[in-house]
Amino acid sequence: MSDASLNPQAESGEGSFAQVLLITAVATIGGFLFGFDSGVINGTVEGLKAAFQSQDIGTGFNVASMLLGCAVGAALAGSLSDAFGRRTMMIAAAICFIISAWGSGVSGSSAEFVVYRVIGGLAVGAASVMSPAYISEVAPAKYRGRLSSIQQVAIISGLFIAFLSNYLIAQATGGSALNEWLMGYEGWRWMFWVELLPAIFFLVALLFIPESPRFLVAQGSSERARSVLTRLAGSKAANRKVDEIEESLANDHKPSIRDALGKFGFRPIVWVGIGLAVFQQLVGINVVFYYGAVLWQAVGFSEGDALLINVISGAVSIVAVIIALLLIDRIGRKPLLLVGSAGMAVTLAIVTFCFSQAVRIDGVVSLPGSYGLIALLAANAYVMFFNASWGPVMWVALGEMFPNQVRGAGLAVSGFAQWIANFAITMTFPIMLATAGFGLTGAYGFYAVCALISVFFVVWAVKETKGLELEDMQG
Repeated sequence: MSDASLNPQAESGEGSFAQVLLITAVATIGGFLFGFDSGVINGTVEGLKAAFQSQDIGTGFNVASMLLGCAVGAALAGSLSDAFGRRTMMIAAAICFIISAWGSGVSGSSAEFVVYRVIGGLAVGAASVMSPAYISEVAPAKYRGRLSSIQQVAIISGLFIAFLSNYLIAQATGGSALNEWLMGYEGWRWMFWVELLPAIFFLVALLFIPESPRFLVAQGSSERARSVLTRLAGSKAANRKVDEIEESLANDHKPSIRDALGKFGFRPIVWVGIGLAVFQQLVGINVVFYYGAVLWQAVGFSEGDALLINVISGAVSIVAVIIALLLIDRIGRKPLLLVGSAGMAVTLAIVTFCFSQAVRIDGVVSLPGSYGLIALLAANAYVMFFNASWGPVMWVALGEMFPNQVRGAGLAVSGFAQWIANFAITMTFPIMLATAGFGLTGAYGFYAVCALISVFFVVWAVKETKGLELEDMQG
């Protein structure tokens, strides 16, 4: 019995959007884990300092170590997925998430912790590349932007749940992640172990979704691809789409990382992808995600209040991403990026000014008058601008902007650049925070300048991809 005969809608040529939505939801669990794994570190920084007796540089490396794995995972995932499949790589990522979640919580030394976080980074890097690529390759063009944006909804939901979980665990232990909780283990260890639940669910769910039809065609399995597309888009659309994919690949060789290379090191389209990936990090968003609790404590908020602010920021982020999801296929990718860049530049400038007014009284740092409230509002406005624009749009753009032949290599190079930039920003923040004459004011001033520069980058380099078929992308 054919796959098409199992689906009456497919038999009639209509396909099943519900199935597209279902497998998109499964793929975006990788994004949820990406967000959770990135955000869980936020509430554990003080616990890591105490457990491993680390200083500013050591703490920065403990937090940023995952990002080295992310860079390697993103770099390898594109090429490996061209060889073994998008779904296969997501399964490998799920296994790494499980190992990392358990190992990070049981670690007895900084070196052991770093090893497990790097394994988690491999998973995050692979998921960051594979989930949007997989979604873009199974989603119809008219829905692709919205469906790909679900990836960012999942990432932010993961961050939010990590922040909420951290806050609730800290409250249950008496207000600090350093205190013991269940079975005599410190709260910060349980913060990592919570991730085991979604990681195991992700692994099981992946066993029930199909491989990417574009990968199947590239591997010479056109009939399997036709079967998948028939279930998702209907028999007529499936036949047409398989023909288009075959035609786009007909004169090309087997995909490899060399496809990203060009006259100036990389192809122009790959440089644009690198620019998008790097600017998403240079605006400093992951300082908020990774060091939010440290940041707000540095200007006078208590640990409990700082963790609660993280929860609020996570909720704001979810609302912002939903706004992006509703707008991305209506007004396009480029307008959202422009509005986001301008909004972030202004709000970061406000945060920078407020932090410059911080005073130290009896050894305690605080923001006088209304500056604390203004900084809090501006910071959350900044988070909203990011998550209504660069947060989801960068991943959507990377998933769809490259021609078929270049997609795996382009995603790998761009993903690698994104995670290296992320590592640099994350590693340097605690150092800048501790540097006399620089601190929060200098750090956020730098992020504000980068946000302003990103406006000109979008105007000059980014092309609109709204409504275009992946087979029509030019490199």
